[in-house]
Amino acid sequence: MASFTQTLKNIWKIEELRKRILYTIALIAVYRLGCYIVIPGIDASQLTNLQRQSSEGLLGLMNMFSGGAFGNASVFALGVMPYISASIVIQLLGVMFPFFQRLQREGESGRRKMNQYTRYLTIVILAIQGPAYIANMRAQLPASAFLVQMGSGWYAFLATLILLGGSMFVMWLGERITDRGVGNGISLIIMIGIIARLPQALYLELMEKFTNTTGGILMFIVEIVVLFFVFVATIALVQAVRKVPVQYAKRVVGGKMYGGVKNNIPLKVNAAGVMPIIFAQAMMLIPLLFTRFNVTKGLAAVLNNSVGFWYNFIFALMVIIFTYFYTAVTINPTNMAEDLKKNGGFIPGVKPGKKTADYLDTIMSRITLPGSIFLALVAILPAFAQLLGVNNQFAHFYGGTSLLILVGVILDTLQHIESHLLMRHYDGLMKTGRLQGRSGM
Repeated sequence: MASFTQTLKNIWKIEELRKRILYTIALIAVYRLGCYIVIPGIDASQLTNLQRQSSEGLLGLMNMFSGGAFGNASVFALGVMPYISASIVIQLLGVMFPFFQRLQREGESGRRKMNQYTRYLTIVILAIQGPAYIANMRAQLPASAFLVQMGSGWYAFLATLILLGGSMFVMWLGERITDRGVGNGISLIIMIGIIARLPQALYLELMEKFTNTTGGILMFIVEIVVLFFVFVATIALVQAVRKVPVQYAKRVVGGKMYGGVKNNIPLKVNAAGVMPIIFAQAMMLIPLLFTRFNVTKGLAAVLNNSVGFWYNFIFALMVIIFTYFYTAVTINPTNMAEDLKKNGGFIPGVKPGKKTADYLDTIMSRITLPGSIFLALVAILPAFAQLLGVNNQFAHFYGGTSLLILVGVILDTLQHIESHLLMRHYDGLMKTGRLQGRSGM
């Protein structure tokens, strides 16, 4: 405890780090305030149906990413989801099209161009999602909830502009946090939105345990202990790597011998992060959109039961499949082998070039299997928690998207703080070794 207190004092002593932390807190407070500013012309007291609709399914996922702003009909309702979608599309285009591949290899200038294209695509997605959100509000809310008397087309246009401006402002907040704050701004905004739901979930779970006769406060303590161990296990999953030994060839420069340096390539066991769970959740909801057709009625009935065996079996299987797919898309062993060859590096016992690429591909395939199975288990843990009597809202923190985002962003932010401490010769946050965070989402 004394060491932790001293670490906090060291953080406060560093003026630059102190300013960055305070700046980050201030911008997050602005974001949380905006989540409760309702779109002009909407009666905030009549949002019950919209909030009920956004409590589960894909809309529940969007509501979680927006920190509850989606269900509050806030000016930040669409949040950073359009930006995340655009980033994923641009990332996939970087694998399929040579033009984007060249941009990725151009360094800082290429990264700026990729970011510019991502923003343009975000605006396009917002222009599609904005009218859809307004149409959904008209379907869910009574006519008396709309206080502005004007044509539905004009109101949809103006409300879409407000939603577009709100999302772009949230993106700007995230970029400012990344540049002048602590950690990755977009990731922090998502994490704060998830954490904002935790106090209410804890309160509802505690009240439920007091009112029911099944375990009471003792059962609540057991649930907290189990949640702690799940959190620790997820940290282990996020940080797990397989190190591949690499040696750099010796070179003679100016009559002196250089090189012969040994190093490692850290290959992550869970290189796909949280994306397979998001993809799988989106795919599981597609049959529910076509329930009027006889072909999908039976499947939709199965997928409506989120705690049923077949739902979780299909969900886990899709998480494993998407983990392999996303890992194959984002990690290219051929490029890694070429980079090693250009820099005079080689894996001992493996020929440079295609043999090295095949070797790295084999290792990635082997370590992705246990990583994908563990990720699938994390994805379906909320269902087990609900079966054991945990409240629906609190159960989401036992696994799935919420837990992985929380762990990844917390590790990333702590790593950023630790780098400031070590750079100024202070002890890091952990004496047992350096923190290994995830770079972005």
